[in-house]
This record gives sequence, C-alpha cells and structure tokens, in this order.
Amino acid sequence: MPEGPIASIMREKLMAAFQPTRLELEDDSARHAGHHHEGGMDARPGGESHFNLTIVSEAFAGVGRVQRQRAVNAVLAQELAGPVHALSIRAQTPDETGD
Repeated sequence: MPEGPIASIMREKLMAAFQPTRLELEDDSARHAGHHHEGGMDARPGGESHFNLTIVSEAFAGVGRVQRQRAVNAVLAQELAGPVHALSIRAQTPDETGD
C-alpha cells in the first residue's frame, strides 16, 4: 500500500531534521477503526491518524529518551496538532540497535 500524504510529509521532516540511518513509519490507523479520531486528513476510515515510528539517528547520541521524543514531537508539531492523533516513538542511536 502506498504511503499517504501525511506519512510522506512526516517522513520528509524527520529525514531533514535527524538524517536517520533507519526510519520506519507505520500507519497503524486501521487498528483504531471506529475511534472518534479515525480518518486523519482525508477522513477515510483507517487513514493516517495513528502511527508507529522507529527512527535511528546519531542525532540522539547523549540525549535521554524523553528529550528524544520531545525532539521528534517538535519536528512533527503541525501534524500532531491536526490530523495525527497518536504517535508511538522509538528513537535510538545506531550503537543501541547495532545498525
């Protein structure tokens, strides 16, 4: 399934901000079907409202877990204020993953 417009915007912003060695962005909206935040930007059921993110970047070296999540949230502030209802973040350095 092709990536939707919200996921594409999020991916571009994360790539520019963190230059990750790995970025996995999964649209998990279908699992939340029927929730009042379902639909995302284009109001289609299961569309772009809930995401799981794994991001591996040297930018996270020496930075605690909460600060990493805050940095990601800051980069995606516009999306989190609008179409994205939930974002699960796993932010690591290459040393932490073996990448």
